[in-house]
Amino acid sequence: MADYDLTIIGGGINGTAIARDAAGRGLRVLLVEQNDLSSGTSWTSSKLIHGGLRYLEQGAFALVQEGLHERALLLHMAPHIIWPTRFVLPHHKALRPAWQLRLGLFIYDLLAGKSMLPGTCTVDLTTDDAGKPLQPHLRKGFEYSDCCVDDARLVILNAVDAAEHGADIRTRTYFERAERHNQHWHITLNAKSEQSTITSRALINAAGPWIEQVNAHMPSDIPRGAVKLVKGSHIVVPRLFDHNKAYIFQNADGRIVFAIPYHHNFTLIGTTDVIVSGDPAPGAASAEEITYLCKLANDYFKKSITPSDVVWNFSGIRALYDHRSISSKDLSRDYYLALDGDADHPPLLSIYGGKLTAARHLAETALEKLAPFLPMGERWTEHSSLPGGDFPWNGFDDMVKNVCKQWGFLTPAHARRLVRAYGTRITHILGGAKAMGDLGECFGADLTAREVCYLMQHEWAQTADDILWLRTKLGLYFNLQQKEKLASFIASEQQ
Repeated sequence: MADYDLTIIGGGINGTAIARDAAGRGLRVLLVEQNDLSSGTSWTSSKLIHGGLRYLEQGAFALVQEGLHERALLLHMAPHIIWPTRFVLPHHKALRPAWQLRLGLFIYDLLAGKSMLPGTCTVDLTTDDAGKPLQPHLRKGFEYSDCCVDDARLVILNAVDAAEHGADIRTRTYFERAERHNQHWHITLNAKSEQSTITSRALINAAGPWIEQVNAHMPSDIPRGAVKLVKGSHIVVPRLFDHNKAYIFQNADGRIVFAIPYHHNFTLIGTTDVIVSGDPAPGAASAEEITYLCKLANDYFKKSITPSDVVWNFSGIRALYDHRSISSKDLSRDYYLALDGDADHPPLLSIYGGKLTAARHLAETALEKLAPFLPMGERWTEHSSLPGGDFPWNGFDDMVKNVCKQWGFLTPAHARRLVRAYGTRITHILGGAKAMGDLGECFGADLTAREVCYLMQHEWAQTADDILWLRTKLGLYFNLQQKEKLASFIASEQQ
């Protein structure tokens, strides 16, 4: 008997969503991630749960409809980390005509079907608040609905739920090689320079941009897919507008860029699409990308920004299945699943592409492909909740009020941040606390020892960066001294 039914390589959104679904169907699941959860592509997204309005121009109606269906499901599953947002699309006279934009948005609403989110409307930018930050030549626009998301927490909560259904989640664990022996995979792993070998009935390569590196350590007869690596970069600048709506801007090169309210005091602008090769690890935006995003923003906003205004930038690599498209903006964002295996060879499923929005459905599709090899239970995730998300999709503000009432020592901003991160599981952190002092030392920006310990004990956090950037975004507010103080506390807790 194998140690596991299913082993998954990669702790991004695809890997954790599959682990959660599979564990909930009764499979014995192991997930290994070489770094921290969501430390690759998944946390470098544009922070959206959406159908993909721009995919309509490519005729990808089925992809858009699936995304809109998943948007509704995910909003119900995780209303703490996913929230409805109105997007403003200004009409730029030099680009797509107004009728084309209106038609595309009509189709977008039509594909969404009956939705709890409001539909498209026309906006007079000369009088509406959404027009105040914009250049005066932008006089007309359209407003539609989509959702924003805390992308890293979406990944981590999938992993938390997978673990609570019995999955074995191992971070900072390297995959070294896999070999087929009779009906099982023999998989060699390395954690803290210690090798171990486990056996598994099935194997999934969900390594994202590292998919080819992982496949290089598989048997040589396994077919290799064609991958194109596309770099997407974002910049964060001081807040450019005071309302909570987001913007979607067209550019003359055919791309679109979002400008999104980000953690109260900032605006997130992105993304770029640049085909790259080499190291797929997340990194920084190039000077050219930063200049590109600043220039595009300046075409629309009255307030001009320069690269010196950028307080933070990040860049991630998407591994898209190469259908021989030349332009990066035209590459399909749909996922592609490649199965290798038969009655005499244990299966390997390699996952190309994918999006945050599609991950739940991708997981179902992946397990359908493995169903002939693994006995498993029925689908179950469609009407489930992610940890902390068991409250009404439109009940976030009410929950914040209740938290402020129950723990009166919290500021409204602190309560809102905790509810946004943990939802109903806020009680695991606040418990019976009667005063701020009961939460232990405060390291800065209302991050307390009680919260840090929770993240270490229940969410696999091991470093200050794990906490400041992947489980919160409080790194935007921490100085070096505060970060060092936090790191010292974490080290003392690990001894």
